[in-house]
Amino acid sequence: MGAIQAQDYHMAKWAIGSRLKNHTDTSIQEAINNGDIIRTHVLRPTWHLVASEDIYWMLELSAPQIKRIMQSRNKELQLSESVYLKSNAIIERVLADGGHLTREEIMLHLHKAGIKTDNNRASHLMMRAELDAIVGSGALKNKKQTYALLSTRVKKVKSYSKDEALAQLATIYFSSHGPATLQDFTWWSGLLVKDANHALEMIKNTLVSDTIDTKLYWFHSSLSSTKKSSSSVHLLPSFDEFLISYKDRSAAISSQHQARAFSNNGIFYPIIVMDGRVTGIWKRTHKKDKVIVELEFFEKNPLPDTSVITKAVKAFGEFLNTPAELIYKKA
Repeated sequence: MGAIQAQDYHMAKWAIGSRLKNHTDTSIQEAINNGDIIRTHVLRPTWHLVASEDIYWMLELSAPQIKRIMQSRNKELQLSESVYLKSNAIIERVLADGGHLTREEIMLHLHKAGIKTDNNRASHLMMRAELDAIVGSGALKNKKQTYALLSTRVKKVKSYSKDEALAQLATIYFSSHGPATLQDFTWWSGLLVKDANHALEMIKNTLVSDTIDTKLYWFHSSLSSTKKSSSSVHLLPSFDEFLISYKDRSAAISSQHQARAFSNNGIFYPIIVMDGRVTGIWKRTHKKDKVIVELEFFEKNPLPDTSVITKAVKAFGEFLNTPAELIYKKA
């Protein structure tokens, strides 16, 4: 899938786990601790989980555009290039011994050096270090997320030209997110329109297209055959790619229900996907010996066979290695 949006860290791990067999929160956390998966700012930008083998070329492709987007905010925060150079050098120095430090620990060093870290500057300073491929996510420390030098976590094994990177990103997106439009890809990737269009043009001969309601959709040929299947239910996390990675989300959720699944200010809630459509939202509450999964459907009696709902809730509990209790929210 290339990159999975990940500002809700624990739910982002479930975004991976819900798409893999025989993996748990523990095994995915181990992959993050080991540097097989990196959590960083990339693409639009926002937090994403990215496979380590893709992190360098993806950053090289998206970082210049992100830096352009951030210019006005940098001026407001008085974060000049000289400030970033100084902060990057300090961050690189304090992590040089292979250590893993929390953002708060790193900010202490920057503060001592006279770099202001208040008023949201801390997040911008760390994002710039990420975009410059100096740092990436480290291992959890006392249940807190950390940063580490990216060069000590991941060896650079791939080097792409810009055209090669554009083609690779488009291939990944339309293979994993298709059917999707060019506008969807432009939104997801954060690329300039001209670059997104060029990327699609380079790989068109590897894709299949179809026009639905005047919109041209692109997807991998493996999706061109329709397979009849039994009813399915998936409990997907907040900010899941199923919704957030498209500019137009009407294929997945009816317009009258969209306000209940995501807000105008960009908050996406955990969703219930039934036979390919978003039919409700859910939340989890952790107790000492179990996790309570509360489902709230948009409409009554969404599915006669409740066994598939029970199966989906059980799968979430197994991912957490905790018994899951199903309850329905009362209207």
